[in-house]
This record gives sequence, C-alpha cells and structure tokens, in this order.
Amino acid sequence: MREVEVSRLTDVIEKLCIEANEHLPEDVKCAIKTCRACEDGEIAKGILDNIIENFDIADNENVPICQDTGMAVVFLKVGQDVHFEGGSLEDAVNEGVRQGYVEGFLRKSVVGDPIIRENTKDNTPAVIHYSIVPGDKVEIKVAPKGFGSENMSRVFMKPADGIEGVKNAILTAVRDAGPNACPPMVVGVGIGGTFEKCALMAKEALTREAGSHSEIPWVKDLEEEMLD
Repeated sequence: MREVEVSRLTDVIEKLCIEANEHLPEDVKCAIKTCRACEDGEIAKGILDNIIENFDIADNENVPICQDTGMAVVFLKVGQDVHFEGGSLEDAVNEGVRQGYVEGFLRKSVVGDPIIRENTKDNTPAVIHYSIVPGDKVEIKVAPKGFGSENMSRVFMKPADGIEGVKNAILTAVRDAGPNACPPMVVGVGIGGTFEKCALMAKEALTREAGSHSEIPWVKDLEEEMLD
C-alpha cells in the first residue's frame, strides 16, 4: 500500500490549472501551424496568424491564451493500492483548482447554483471524474473547458441510424457550432454506452494527442473520413 498526502494533489492541480490556461500543448500548436500552411483563403490565413501570434505571446508572457479560462475538468486515475492521507481527496482537488485560478489570476466563471447564479469567486467546484486502476500510481489530467465550446456540446440518441447516423451526428454538431465554439476546433467523439458514458468518452477524447488515431482499424478509418 502506498500512502499519498492529499496536499500533493492540491499542489499539482494548482500548477496544472495555470499551465493549461497559459501554454497550448505542442501537438495543438503543430496542428494549427499545419492548417495555416495549407490554407488558401486570405481571411482564414489572417485569423490563423493571429491565433499563432496569440499563443506565442501567452507562452512568452505567461498569460492566459483566452479570456475564457473555463471550468476545470479533472480526470483522476487512482491506483487501487494507493491510500490517501491528510484529508478529503475531493476537497484537495477543489483546493488545487481554487489556488490555481486565484493565484494565476484566471477568470472565475463557476456559479454555485445554476438557478441563483451566484459566482463562487474561485472557479470551484471542479468537475471530477475518478477511475480506479491497478497499481500504486495516481495520474492527473486537468482539462479546463471553455463555455464557448462546452455550450456547443451535443448528445444524439439514434442507434437505429447505424454508422451513417454517427457520421451525420458529428457533422451536424460541428455545423451547428459554427463560429460559436471559437474555431479552429478539436472535436471529441464518444460512441456507445449510455448518454452520460458517451459524453464522458467524448470529453476524455479531447485530451488525446492531436493528430493521433484509434488503434482500432475501422475507428481510425472513421476518424480520417470525418476529419476530411
């Protein structure tokens, strides 16, 4: 059994919240630059140039890439041989988010009650997804989800439509999102399970390396077709 102080998670999550909002991952930068290189439209080229300049400034000056610093979505893979000490695991995660958004001067968008809509002033509570896995390690992913893209998320329930229904659902979601989801977009797709399971798979898919493909051959073919 490995003993882990929950305060260690707080420290890591604080840093990840700031890092994720200030520094675009290299795979995403590469994808944007690749799009710029093969773009023909003058307006599109100008916009992509602005985006590239923007993330360069964010890198150099350690400021947020976007004013919408999102709601913190935290994925925790916890080894079943880990025992947490020093307090509540969920409280420790939220404290890391609180410290990250306050100390990093990131925008606080979260309200405590969606009807009363009183801002919590520290971007908590986070959305936390736990999974228990073999071993004694803890893996943490922090994925701040901006609301421009979050509000354009979609769930489709049409199992009788088969694979063509899946394709149409993906294209419909992207088409309906239009400019509202702040293009260029990374599209995460989940297929199967219950409605909350496919939504969770879609959100977790957003954390995959841009440009990577599924190891399942027919899923890889579908990804390439949809991207095209």
